Amino acid sequence: MQQELDSKTMQHHKLVLPEHMNHQGSLFGGYLLMWIDEVAYMTANLHFPGHRFVTIALDNVEFKHRIECGEIICFLALLEKQGNTSLTYRISVTGTREQSDKLLFETRVSFVSVDDKGKKVLLKI
Repeated sequence: MQQELDSKTMQHHKLVLPEHMNHQGSLFGGYLLMWIDEVAYMTANLHFPGHRFVTIALDNVEFKHRIECGEIICFLALLEKQGNTSLTYRISVTGTREQSDKLLFETRVSFVSVDDKGKKVLLKI
């Protein structure tokens, strides 16, 4: 589920299921990183339709709090920087149930717009 908040921000949600748990009983971090990349990619494609984006960077990876099974997590994607061929989104992750007041994770994801041969192309607005 996604919701557009304004022209630079989009919100997405994900339910944490038992198959996403690690051996400690909390969310396996690899799933969260995959979802963050996916959320940022979907947001970039919705903001800039018709472009092909590849992820070129993911900033600091620091898990701030455990995420439990059954939590519905909210991803807030904010377009922070737009270059000629690249985009950077700040992705903030919060809970909606048990941890609704806590920032669970935050990072930046950068993309470059490429053609079918992998060469950079200018962003069209």
